This record gives sequence, C-alpha cells and structure tokens, in this order.
Amino acid sequence: MIAVARGRRAGGCHLPRARSAAPEDGAMIARLRGRAVANTRDGLVLDVGGVGYLVAATPSAVRKADGADEVSLHTYLHVREDALQLYGFAEPGERELFVQLLSVNGVGPKVALAVVSGSPVGELRRAIALEDAARFQAIPGIGKKTAERIVLELKEKLADGVPEAATSTSGGGPHAVARDALVELGWSVVEAEQALAQTDPEAPAEERVRQALKRAA
Repeated sequence: MIAVARGRRAGGCHLPRARSAAPEDGAMIARLRGRAVANTRDGLVLDVGGVGYLVAATPSAVRKADGADEVSLHTYLHVREDALQLYGFAEPGERELFVQLLSVNGVGPKVALAVVSGSPVGELRRAIALEDAARFQAIPGIGKKTAERIVLELKEKLADGVPEAATSTSGGGPHAVARDALVELGWSVVEAEQALAQTDPEAPAEERVRQALKRAA
C-alpha cells in the first residue's frame, strides 16, 4: 500500500484535497501499443515498455497481432471489486459495440466479447436492426430472453449506424435467409450459425448455403 502524506495549514488543519474528474468507465486504458509475446487461453500478453498486459482479445485483434513487430489495440478496462480485466479489439467499431452490449441487462463482458468475436460488426449491427434475435441466441452463453433483450435495447441506439437498405430487406437479409435454409434442412440454429461463420459474408444467401454444405460433406 502506498501512503500519501496530507498537506497541513500553518494552524494544523488539513488542506482540502484536490478533486480529479473520474474517467469514463472502461476508458482508463483505452488503447495499448506494444508487441504480442504470447497468446494464451486467457488472452494475448502484450509487452508495453517492459510491462506485460494480459488482454482478452477478439479473433480479429489476435490476427492483427500475429507476427507483427508492434500492434496497436483498442482496449476496454473492466473494473470489479476483486479484479481488473482488459479486453482488446482490432478496430474502434468492435469496442463501441462491446460497450453498448454491456448496457444490456444480463450481458457481462465475457458474453459481450463472445458476441463481438462471432461475426463482423457490420453483420451484428444489421442483425440487431432486423430484429434477428436467433443470430444472438446461437452464441454460447446467450439464451432466448437475453438475445431478445439485445435486439430490443440496442435497436434504437444502433439505428443511425445501419444503412436503410439493410433494415428494409424482408426476411432478415442474406445471412438470415441462409441460416433459415440450413435449419429447414435439419440443422440446429447453433450448427447453422457456426457453419455460416466459415463462409464468405459477402456472398449471396444461396452461395453461403452451398459453401456450408460443402464444408459439412
């Protein structure tokens, strides 16, 4: 423990302490730049000026750090009474969605990281705009009620960042169409989502179904 001596006036009274503005939650360490020295089950170990920071990172952040002499990650510091945990992201959009997910009742940092890690941010935002709760229900750790809360509580917050064309498409967009097609073929929602995660996200629904079936063959 570090002791700090209080200043005193000549009469022996304590001087008033200077007040400092409290940082925004999670923004105390908003970015780290250094060298990834290890990739463990618990996350990346980032060497910053000789200090190793353990960062639970998204797959895109891990890929960004892999083989790089130096990497810059956007970070979020989650503060609990018994622990401090850093979460790392390859781009600001990942971090922004992560923070927004934390505002949803029942969503903690581990679940929020799993959501952001599962698909590109643009696809996740479109899924929210299209009220595609099944997309989130397929993620481990998220039940039906939590998936519905994510869609309900974040739809209005994210509306400005989603193109109008994405929200006007009937049926939930190409991803939902491909997923529903696989479900009709006997796949579970979880199996369909896992398979589609390995396909080209820019391809039409029919092509993504073909790619998923080919990988499963």
